[in-house]
Amino acid sequence: MAAHRQALLFVAVVFAVASLASAMEWKVGDAGGWRAQFNKTGWADGKTFRVGDTLRFMYPKDNHTVIQVGREDFAACNVQTNNKLGAWYSGNDVVPLDKPGKMWFFCSVPGHCDNGMKLVIDVVGTGAAPAPAPAPAPVEPASPPSSAPTMGYTVGGAVAVAGAVLASVLAF
Repeated sequence: MAAHRQALLFVAVVFAVASLASAMEWKVGDAGGWRAQFNKTGWADGKTFRVGDTLRFMYPKDNHTVIQVGREDFAACNVQTNNKLGAWYSGNDVVPLDKPGKMWFFCSVPGHCDNGMKLVIDVVGTGAAPAPAPAPAPVEPASPPSSAPTMGYTVGGAVAVAGAVLASVLAF
């Protein structure tokens, strides 16, 4: 029973690591970066932003900013808001997407938001881990593997290794 719990814990850890390994860094605006009239580009259209991903805003440091606000301040381009949820000024800003829901950003330089330098995205959760498979029927103990499995850098490799380890542990 203890081996079964350890195996399930191992699989849960592997899925958590695999989720992190698949996180994306999105360069806002692609090659054009964060710029005037950004909202008119449709950059976020068709993209799926997930918890664990990051946004990288790149822009000339002395010309723009990135401010995260709520829906009302976003709609009004309220650059004087006291309700900033985040503010970045470096010209090479990384914003973690750490929870599901809508996120609203604009440039706080006067006139820039009104001129379309704004972005809204919808972040989706990573989803629940799949339910564990039912315990297999008792079988004759298998020989232990000749060498310990190694983990690769791909999500598929991690899942394959987790499956192999789980099968070996449950066989005992």
